[in-house]
Amino acid sequence: MLLQQRSADKVTFPNVWANACCSHPLHSQEEMETENAMGVKRAAVRKLEQELGIDPSTVSTDDMVFMTKMRYAARMNHEWIEREVDHILVMCADVEINPNPNEVANIMWVNHDEMEAMLIEERPPEQAIAPWFRCIAARIMQPTWWASFNDQQALAELADEQIHDMGDVTNMLPGAEGADLLTSIMEVKPLIESRIESSLRASRHERLGHAMMHLIEGGGKRMRATLPWLVGKAVGDTHAGLLDIGAAIETVHNFTLVHDDIMDDDELRRGRNAVHIEYGMPTAINAGDAMLAIAFERLVQAENLEPTDVAPLVNRIAWMVRRVSEGQQLDIEFEDRLEVSEADYLEMIEGKTAVMFWICAEIGARISGADEATVECMASWGKALGMCFQLMDDVIDVLSDSETLGKPAGSDIAQGKRTLMIIHALRQPDGPVKDRLLAVLGKGETVDPESLADGLAALAELGSVDYAKSMAEDFHQEAHGCLDALGENPALRALRELTDFQLARLH
Repeated sequence: MLLQQRSADKVTFPNVWANACCSHPLHSQEEMETENAMGVKRAAVRKLEQELGIDPSTVSTDDMVFMTKMRYAARMNHEWIEREVDHILVMCADVEINPNPNEVANIMWVNHDEMEAMLIEERPPEQAIAPWFRCIAARIMQPTWWASFNDQQALAELADEQIHDMGDVTNMLPGAEGADLLTSIMEVKPLIESRIESSLRASRHERLGHAMMHLIEGGGKRMRATLPWLVGKAVGDTHAGLLDIGAAIETVHNFTLVHDDIMDDDELRRGRNAVHIEYGMPTAINAGDAMLAIAFERLVQAENLEPTDVAPLVNRIAWMVRRVSEGQQLDIEFEDRLEVSEADYLEMIEGKTAVMFWICAEIGARISGADEATVECMASWGKALGMCFQLMDDVIDVLSDSETLGKPAGSDIAQGKRTLMIIHALRQPDGPVKDRLLAVLGKGETVDPESLADGLAALAELGSVDYAKSMAEDFHQEAHGCLDALGENPALRALRELTDFQLARLH
């Protein structure tokens, strides 16, 4: 694919690297024609000559395939801001290029891997990637585009009529304020998801592949998947290996969700059938097992990781999986125990939930080249973040509605799960309020919605919800303290927003 660096004389966004031929149609009848994007195609022919010196007689609008549209805003300085809806065209042609130095400073041909490397490597301000092209390359272009560049019909079948809203992408420019959490995640989320999909769909058994993809296709925030990258960006040097690690950890996470739903007898996950409901228990168990194996394959086969890093990575992530299993086993056993202490509960959620945030942050710092003190600081941050996350997840289960949760509200109480709130409530003196909770605790599907709602209200009246929220806020403050120790850094904005994420869900 041909890229061009905008001339230093350009009024807006000089020197940035972008897709070939970035411009606008003239306000004329020829270039305003909307049918089959003919107007913008004619504008492209004109601009190819103006910018790249390509003879119009050697290209045709018939050579161009309209793919999609996108909307974005980007502020260059206090005077100039772009707000545009752009058409994205693809053309495969053999032409002679003679760049106009007033428009184009340099050109470069790149393949898929080289383009991805440009997106993730640290670049000096005078070699920055244009924010609109970063959006196209990272969030709109799919691997199937590359495979179809020489086939107009195949490209046309990939086109859509959507307007992809990228929002304000000013933060992607050098010297901009740190990006918010959502933008930071979306910068790399598609790159990670494409890695996950290519691994899971590689199965020779179609049904198994669909079962493994079922939860992935259901969406998700991908916080764990992007966390190694977000941490690496904040404390070290980002590189594609962090995306491979994120893909592996997200695959592990979804493996745990498949088995967790089976063990908890939950029928819904992310608003859709759990895997064992959609594909049956045997296939769900098998899919989870396969996902665990594929996650480690992804790490071992990753070309973007140093060979000397692979064994320590595999060891650390394997330890994480074991700790998750130990935490899950404690959670299972708690349902049959008469007494579960706070210490028991905290040990359980450290293994079941917090350890994954902990290891994601630790690995992200280590693989990005951070010093040992910073690695330990980020590991502590990840652990505190994970503890806060699980505590708040338990609270959200009793305070949110079923539609928001994507599963029945209060299901943890009906199943008899020993959350911190339940442990606190059971310590309270006997009385009518406590009896209302006990009437529904662990009663499963026999509990009617009205009784369950009354039991949830009793939990709040006992002060147990506020008790859990208070402990979550303690871990929240601990996590922010870890970030404070790192000093000022624009990239910390995303990590701070992630630290606040669960608490913000209640406001």
